[in-house]
Amino acid sequence: MPIKLLRLDHLVLRVIDLDTMLRFYCEVLGCSVEKRQDSIGLVQLRAGDSLIDLVPVSGQLGRAGGAAPGREGRNLDHFCLRIEAFDEAAIRAELARHGVKVGEFGSRNGAEGEGPSIYLEDPEGNVVELKGPPWSAERLGD
Repeated sequence: MPIKLLRLDHLVLRVIDLDTMLRFYCEVLGCSVEKRQDSIGLVQLRAGDSLIDLVPVSGQLGRAGGAAPGREGRNLDHFCLRIEAFDEAAIRAELARHGVKVGEFGSRNGAEGEGPSIYLEDPEGNVVELKGPPWSAERLGD
């Protein structure tokens, strides 16, 4: 089963100064704060149909990414591609067919809401998240 890409769902920027970045993205570019998860160090900004996630390098998620942004550190944690349907077994099989190792399955929030996702790496080590459609209201209520 070929994977059918729809659009970019979100990207995650590792940041040094969260307040400055919030001012830039919200006041300069017109984003709005969609969701905050301060306990793990995540602020999700609405950017049209997509999200821009800001992850302070001093927070739980940011520390996991290594050095702070700069010449020797990355500031893009991963990018996420929204896919048409989400069949975990079929996705794993298709990626295995190409020799791609797949990470942990999880339920994660994205531009359309909470839903299934899985991580993998491209040949140069960039992290890619494949995100399915949001869960139904019944599933979220479980």
